[in-house]
Amino acid sequence: MACAERGCRCCAQGRRHGSILYSILRSEERALPPPGSAPRGCPCGSRRRVALRSPQVACKAASAVLVKTLRFVQNVPCFQELPLEEQLLLVRSCWAPLLLLGLAQDRVHLETVESAEPSMLQRILTARQQGERAPAPAPAPAPAPAPGRPHHGPHLPSAGDIQAIKGFLAKCWSLDISTKEYAYLKGTVLFNPDLPGLQCTQYIEGLQREAQQALNEHVRLIHRGDEARFAKLNVVLSLLRSINANVVAELFFRPIIGAVNMDDMLLEMLCAKL
Repeated sequence: MACAERGCRCCAQGRRHGSILYSILRSEERALPPPGSAPRGCPCGSRRRVALRSPQVACKAASAVLVKTLRFVQNVPCFQELPLEEQLLLVRSCWAPLLLLGLAQDRVHLETVESAEPSMLQRILTARQQGERAPAPAPAPAPAPAPGRPHHGPHLPSAGDIQAIKGFLAKCWSLDISTKEYAYLKGTVLFNPDLPGLQCTQYIEGLQREAQQALNEHVRLIHRGDEARFAKLNVVLSLLRSINANVVAELFFRPIIGAVNMDDMLLEMLCAKL
């Protein structure tokens, strides 16, 4: 195994730290706010562009959740045992679903508005009117972007993108997921052995399996009358997979800090003591 060849401690001591992951996930004991609900939207017009009604408020909440999420990740001893490049691979791949789980856990509601982007008919009519007019003088060229910083225009998420996020949040709230269940779901998302480039795949696969086993045991103990709850919680994970990380970045971070490079920001946060 490539990881063993590199002398990675995480693989050599996998069994010893398996119980540590179980303990750290089970120790998440923070109370949840009162249950809420999210409105169901109509799938019609899913290609409309939308934006946050109060981007400063929502982005501030998302940033706080991201900090708490990475703090949670850093406090998992099994994660700390991985080489830094392995840690970064995992975080880069799962920061968005972990963030969404954190938003659901903290009951962060999203209020959105349609953007002023013209419809296809409006664009056709406008182009036709402009073609009938006399040609106007060419506008002055826009200033070139600074070296090393490519220009990025606005990429507002579509109504369908937002509906997928709202649907995920509504599903979580309808299940009234507990703090421990959120912790086990986060562990399942974090330790994804299927990422290309990972070296300690067997160790990471064991951690993911352990998180799922802990979730199953917790559900059987606490929700004995709901035999389908474990399957319902796994539906939450399937909903997460349908949400694009770029949409999450555009929605929660671009309105405040512009065209952010999430890889750079995650590396800086991961190496910092949050």
